[in-house]
Amino acid sequence: MKLWSESFKDGAAIPGDNAFAVKDPATHVRFAANRNPHLAWDDVPNGTESLVLFCIDGDAPTDGSDVNQEGKTVPDSLPRADFYHWTLVDIPPSMTGIAEGQFSQAVTPKGKPGPVIADGAHPLRHGVNDYTSWFAGDKDMAGDYYGYDGPCPPWNDERLHHYVFRLYALDIPRFPLEGRFTGPEAMAAIHGHILDEAQTIGTYTLK
Repeated sequence: MKLWSESFKDGAAIPGDNAFAVKDPATHVRFAANRNPHLAWDDVPNGTESLVLFCIDGDAPTDGSDVNQEGKTVPDSLPRADFYHWTLVDIPPSMTGIAEGQFSQAVTPKGKPGPVIADGAHPLRHGVNDYTSWFAGDKDMAGDYYGYDGPCPPWNDERLHHYVFRLYALDIPRFPLEGRFTGPEAMAAIHGHILDEAQTIGTYTLK
């Protein structure tokens, strides 16, 4: 199975239009266009009943004490963890791509609705991404963030962040969880049902 994007090249930088935030000389960062990138795939294996897509930043700091703090930096040596930016399930095998901006075209304070999204004859479902927990204590931003929300690494982070877009072919026609679910919950739920996988990686920094 193959996965690629026309929005960015594998291993190269993700454009600001596909990010949650971009650099701003006055305030360090500002909200960006937050458009989901184009993605396409082929060579889906025989027997595939549905597909699941994730976007995961594996470079998220595990300690937020110095994140976005004036006069401080987030050292490259700090332990890192996964931050889920997108979980899309119940993708039919007949679907071969996602257009740029198809599922996200702006930053939506308090989050986009979900989990069910209309997409022609095939209703798809989004999980909540990790901005849900990141903004939980912010009265202006707190909410359930369904679907895609793009890169917004700390503006004082020494590490270049890597965003893995990973597609899984499954042997089940419908994703097994109902209602609200997170990226890690979705990853656990597809265990034992994976026929094949493919990925492409983009990078991003605000430093």
